[in-house]
Order: sequence, then C-alpha cells, then structure tokens
Amino acid sequence: MEATSKKVVILLGLMVMIACCADAQTICNMTYSELMACKPAATPPNPPPPTSACCTGLSHANLKCFCQYKNSPILPSVGVDPKLAMQLPSKCKVPNAPTC
Repeated sequence: MEATSKKVVILLGLMVMIACCADAQTICNMTYSELMACKPAATPPNPPPPTSACCTGLSHANLKCFCQYKNSPILPSVGVDPKLAMQLPSKCKVPNAPTC
C-alpha cells in the first residue's frame, strides 16, 4: 500500500521534471527543482539516497495527485525506475502517503 503511493508520488515528480521548464511551474505541489532533486534517487543502477531537497519537496507534495502518473511510460523513457521512485516517500519518512 504505502510503497505504491510512494511510487506514484515519485513518478509524478519525475514526470513534472520532464514536462516543466521553470521552477515557477509545479506539478502536484512540487517544483521542477524538487522533482529534479528526486531523479538521481530513482535512477538505476546504483541510486544514491534521496537528497534533502527531494525529501522536502515530497513532504509538501500532493501525493495523491501523483497517483494518476503511476503507470506513465514517461518515467522509464527518461531513465527513472518506477520501483525506485515508489520507495522515495518511505526513504524520506513522509507520513501518510496515499495508496494508489
């Protein structure tokens, strides 16, 4: 449950990175910079831990909003592993992540 919600949030964040071109734009209440801060932690083969910028972004993101991007083909096309992305909310200790 929790892992699925986290995956959705991360996937949406990554999708936002691709779709957005400026920090003023947001997707699911995360800025482009915050989404980009999460990308390395969801990119194989040896992702680093999520940065504080990534975790801060996830902490105020609309995680349920990211559920709509859960199965998007965009993430794999930009090198993001959806399974790794799903793990980010738990790695950041984000409470009450929705189940998608």
